[in-house]
Amino acid sequence: MRPAAPRGAAPGPRTSRKPNLRVERALQRDGHRVLAGMDEVGRGALAGPVTVGVVVIDESCRSAPAGVRDSKLLQPHVREAMVPRIQRWALCHAVGHASAAEIDEIGIIAALRLAGTRALAACGVRPDLVILDGNHDWLTAPEDVGLFAFSHEEAVPTPPVTTMVKADLTCSSVAAASVLAKVTRDRIMVELGAEGGQHAHYGWVGNKGYAAPDHLEALRRHGPCEWHRRSWRLPGSMDDDGVVDALTPAGER
Repeated sequence: MRPAAPRGAAPGPRTSRKPNLRVERALQRDGHRVLAGMDEVGRGALAGPVTVGVVVIDESCRSAPAGVRDSKLLQPHVREAMVPRIQRWALCHAVGHASAAEIDEIGIIAALRLAGTRALAACGVRPDLVILDGNHDWLTAPEDVGLFAFSHEEAVPTPPVTTMVKADLTCSSVAAASVLAKVTRDRIMVELGAEGGQHAHYGWVGNKGYAAPDHLEALRRHGPCEWHRRSWRLPGSMDDDGVVDALTPAGER
């Protein structure tokens, strides 16, 4: 069951010039002492992992580091400089991934869940409540679906979740989680696409695996590699009728 909105909070999300801890403090007053802000990056990319960041705070964590914003609003060098400050501020923090192969095997929604539960497991502290950006709780597994897609992973019970549209613009913990996720995933894509490397022609240093024109052209010329989400029927992929140019996932299971 989703927790009730915190006392004193507006019915819908209010965005201000910068995120703050008003929502988190209200939730803590309602009994959710240990809170986790969670956000994902890479959901819409054509290549690379989907990545989930988690930042856990309690009452002892004072105001977030100055300048914390939704990662999309920060320049890359600013995001990089923000990471150690966020890490010092949080009670604990972690980043989890689900690979392109896992996305192909289980679908993007289940892959988000897998990355999120991996982040929580790596954090080592079970929060009382997770604040999830958006209006869809992709972290909580449906009753008819196992928590983990892979039997070798130890199951970690999912904490209660509350969703909030534009939480990355409102809640400092969620904005901080988005920064950790974005910086970590960008580093992976830059390394995979490094100049002179096997996959440099895809332009991942600049496009980070998203559907930029240079990436699409490289897919048409060279086809996908092992780091691409092949179930998404990418340009340059082949089916029984020839080249498929659709960019939508084959399905969100």
